[in-house]
Amino acid sequence: MKEYYAARAKEYDQIYAKPERQSDLRLIEQWLPSRFEGARVLEIAAGTGYWTQFIAPVAASVLGLDTSVETLDIAQTRPNNARAQWLVGDAYALPVSLELYDAAFAGFWFSHVPLGRQQEFLLGLNKTLKSGARVVMLDNLYVEGNSTPLTEPDAEGNTYQIRKLADGSSHRVLKNYPNEFDLCELVAPFGVQPTYTQWQYYWAFEYVLR
Repeated sequence: MKEYYAARAKEYDQIYAKPERQSDLRLIEQWLPSRFEGARVLEIAAGTGYWTQFIAPVAASVLGLDTSVETLDIAQTRPNNARAQWLVGDAYALPVSLELYDAAFAGFWFSHVPLGRQQEFLLGLNKTLKSGARVVMLDNLYVEGNSTPLTEPDAEGNTYQIRKLADGSSHRVLKNYPNEFDLCELVAPFGVQPTYTQWQYYWAFEYVLR
């Protein structure tokens, strides 16, 4: 996965140019900032900083974490990201801060988390956050005829996509599509009241830590 996104860095943002998705993207770009106004935000898998640019102007601070130096190099070039800080790191081994974060955002990351590590990831994330912190995850819906087809699931039920890059290389990428029930079941042990929002091509899932 790390190698794939490093290789894809320069062409990653092409995914946001699909004509049929523009309406959804404009709605989400307006919806997202209010979730983080005045907050110290930890962004997981920040990538090229596409979503950071809508969060950073309203947040008190943003730390964008990603495993790929190549994508973070692009993130730093966006004018609206000038106040953000960046860290190369592992989403399963998040940095320990002296001051816990007020909020967390994970855009298009959770679908790449293996089923067997979803709870592990969320528990690790929650440990970096204050009581009352907001967690927002944004990701893809599977839309037949538009999304990249899925391969047969593995023994654990994870699904994959075969993705091709401009250099002609092919990559087998883990890509799961959890539904609202799956997500609510995952956070049930946290005693939170989650909110699920759906657009035509995307979903968002939120909860506030007690």
